Amino acid sequence: MSWILKVKDKFQAAHFLKNYKGKCEKIHGHTFQVEVEVEATKLEETGIGIDFTLIKQELSKMLPDHAHLNEVYDFNPSAENLARHFFLELKKHFPVTRVTVWESEDASATYSENN
Repeated sequence: MSWILKVKDKFQAAHFLKNYKGKCEKIHGHTFQVEVEVEATKLEETGIGIDFTLIKQELSKMLPDHAHLNEVYDFNPSAENLARHFFLELKKHFPVTRVTVWESEDASATYSENN
């Protein structure tokens, strides 16, 4: 028996994609949305698996709001790489099952170690 808990947060940032040919090779911005899924295998007496507030606080600490992502990270800041980065950082604190990074309403990348 398990529950999948989900939280979302947003951040504004600019980036460009290195070694990419197309419009995304130029600096541009997004309102990124990050969706985190965490598995709870038991509930506390309160009926809560893991407090949403704790997950949101940890996620919020790592989001680079109003930043130039190429200056923040030493990797190419694609949605795929961002999803993996946030997953690995959150995994230090919670049993994360997947992280999805949305660059727009209709374009996202999801990272999971269970596929």
